[in-house]
This record gives sequence, C-alpha cells and structure tokens, in this order.
Amino acid sequence: MVQSYSKNANHNMRRPVVSENIVHFMRTRQKQNEAHLAKLEAFAHQENIPIIPHETVAYFRFLMQTIQPKNILEIGTAIGFSALLMAENAPQAKITTIDRNEEMIGFAKENFEKYDTRNQIQLLEGDAVDLLGGLKETYDFVFMDSAKSKYIVFLPEILNHLTVGGVIIMDDIFQGGDVARPILEVRRGQRTIYKGLQRLFDATLTHPDLTTGLVPLGDGLLMIRKNTENIVL
Repeated sequence: MVQSYSKNANHNMRRPVVSENIVHFMRTRQKQNEAHLAKLEAFAHQENIPIIPHETVAYFRFLMQTIQPKNILEIGTAIGFSALLMAENAPQAKITTIDRNEEMIGFAKENFEKYDTRNQIQLLEGDAVDLLGGLKETYDFVFMDSAKSKYIVFLPEILNHLTVGGVIIMDDIFQGGDVARPILEVRRGQRTIYKGLQRLFDATLTHPDLTTGLVPLGDGLLMIRKNTENIVL
C-alpha cells in the first residue's frame, strides 16, 4: 500500500475545468487502456497516485502515433505510466525520464523491467534542476508533469535541449481553474504554484519565437513549439 501520495495527490483533478458530463464522456467512450497500461492505471487509481487522466491518455496516443518523436524527455516519472504509454505508441523513440521521489522510482524501475520490452526508457534519478544542465542530447518531444511552480525554472534549459520544431507539453497548468482567478481568491498554500504558472504564461503565450496552445484536457495542458534556434524568455 502506498501511503505518501494520498495526502499529496492533485485534488485539482477532481475539479474539472470542463463540465463533468463531458469529462465522463471522454473517459468512458474513448478506447480504454489494455494489458500492462490498464494494470498500472488501476493501481494508480487504487493508491491515489496521480497519473494523466484517460482523456489525456487518448490525446497522447493520437499525438505519439501522429508525430512519431524520436527522442523524448519526460520530467516526472511517477510509476512510469506515461513513459510506457509513449513507448507503446512511439516504438522507435528513445525516452529519458527524470524523477526524484524514491518511492516512485522504485515502482517505475519495477514497471520498466517488466514492460519496457524494447528497452526504450532510461530513468535518471535526481532533481531535474541538477540533471538538466548535464544532458548531452537534444529532444524533439518533452513532457513535463512535475512541480508546477518549477516549470518556468526548467523551461530555459529545456528549450536549449529542444530541436527546432520540437514540442513541449506541460501538464496540470489550470490548477482546477485557479489560474484564472485573482491571487487573493487562491488558497495561500497554492499561491507559489499560481505565481510560477503566471510567470510561465507571461513568458510563453505571446512569445514571438514560440507557438503555444492551451488545451482543456485533465487539469489543462500547455503546448509549446520551438520555432527558432536561440530563444530568450
């Protein structure tokens, strides 16, 4: 039994930013996970471990099969669900995933050993702040699902490692709708995240060298395309 995540789970996922009947429709009518992904999804739900919701799963399935990225970077491994989802739908991709939570790293290692049959996934243990600067490769797809207040901190180094035309997706950027409220209406404990996300939006949404989009799936996705080589935020 996992004890540490029940109290730390993203409760904003229970405050959908679109109507609940549409959320239910997307989660029940789209193709369901099968085999090991279905097992991991059920385990995460049972133990209250946050993973991407099913509407985002369906979107990633479509996206991976369409763009077929070759070199993927993920920040925030958790139990390895999203990395394995990407591996299944982009079978030629190499995936590097970063996490610092020892408990989740243990689950991820076990799941990669069982289910990463093509040896696509490399797990780096540690804080992304420390690891990103040491990466030697470039990536054409980056998925960020970690500390939301740190997205703006990670972004400059991520852009340095992203190919022109590469795509970044950041998860949980609406915070149950909090980002659209005045800061004084946001709970004090969430204001650091709020401020970090507002800095992120200010830096990206109208940047002349980035193409961006906000997608209301799950708790919101920010999509970023890098259009030129050297980008200053």
